[in-house]
Amino acid sequence: MTSAARRLCALVAASLPLLAACSGDDDGGGTAAGEETTTASSPATTVAPADVAPSPSTGCGAAAPVAPGESTVTTTSGGVERSYVRHVPAAHDGTTPVPVVVDFHGYSEGAVVHVQMSGLGAYGDEQGFVTITPQGLGEVPRWDVALGSADLAFFGDLLDEVERTLCIDKNRVFVTGLSNGAFMTSAIACAYADRVAAVAPVAGIREIEGCEPARPVPVVAFHGTDDGFVTYDGGLGEDALDLPAPDGSGRTLRELRDAGEIPLPEVRGPSVPEITAAWARRNGCEDAEPAEERAAADVTVLSWDCPPGAEVLLYRVEGGGHSWPGSEFSRRIESVVGPTTFSISADEEMWAFFEAHPLPGRP
Repeated sequence: MTSAARRLCALVAASLPLLAACSGDDDGGGTAAGEETTTASSPATTVAPADVAPSPSTGCGAAAPVAPGESTVTTTSGGVERSYVRHVPAAHDGTTPVPVVVDFHGYSEGAVVHVQMSGLGAYGDEQGFVTITPQGLGEVPRWDVALGSADLAFFGDLLDEVERTLCIDKNRVFVTGLSNGAFMTSAIACAYADRVAAVAPVAGIREIEGCEPARPVPVVAFHGTDDGFVTYDGGLGEDALDLPAPDGSGRTLRELRDAGEIPLPEVRGPSVPEITAAWARRNGCEDAEPAEERAAADVTVLSWDCPPGAEVLLYRVEGGGHSWPGSEFSRRIESVVGPTTFSISADEEMWAFFEAHPLPGRP
């Protein structure tokens, strides 16, 4: 198989079929709140936060600070026009540096849909962080997660722009993403360990070829055991073959495979726990079986014995699908992505982890 074919297989293995969801109703999206979500105490909320002072970006003290609210911003990276959704909380006054969470959409999903899926913009209003949701390229939007790719360069350019135009705490830059966006999150942890404090891949933590981060990056991952797209036991799920072809032809990946136009071998890769354990070993954690702690009736947290500031956690959702835990939008499309748990909120759990893991040693 060629390297291009391998990259294609990696992309579709991390994908999320939300094109149909774009035509559905979109009222009340985002992460569910209230009595349905019961967040249990877990290792993510008990890690002692480091005493790290804010590091103001160059955008602090700007004459005309960006007002709170949500907007789509057009920019350029590598001579190519790109865009992202920017959600600024009321806490952003232009002089006090605030954290930022960069949130990557899945294959075919797009930024506008993913804003509703994760609900991080609204949650950031409550917690006081900026949310940036970039848009991938292509008629079927997606991310090239290979180290050295144009998309990885785009992240660096985007982060430069965000730090220049907003008052951001450079010690509290965090990254998350769903599916193909979780692949992207994994790649960013490899390539930008000196700028990103911690990451939270949802339904798609992956090993990245050639990954040599400049420092151990704390990771909290989420994955359902019944994920039909990126399987918990490893490899490409059968449901992924019904995704749209990346060329925008309207055909599915299954049709391209059956026509012999793309190679999609039925292979199994390392399981999600094995991938997460590999991240733990890279972070200097003990090479041993992880401890397990019940966070809810259907959620178990796997944790490795790691050095302080290098923690690695995996939230295993029993019976969970290719979904964002606690997302009302995800529940509305369960016929496509599978079951969504409301026993935990991915937003709440990852934010507790992020707060406990600022970037150390940066002025």
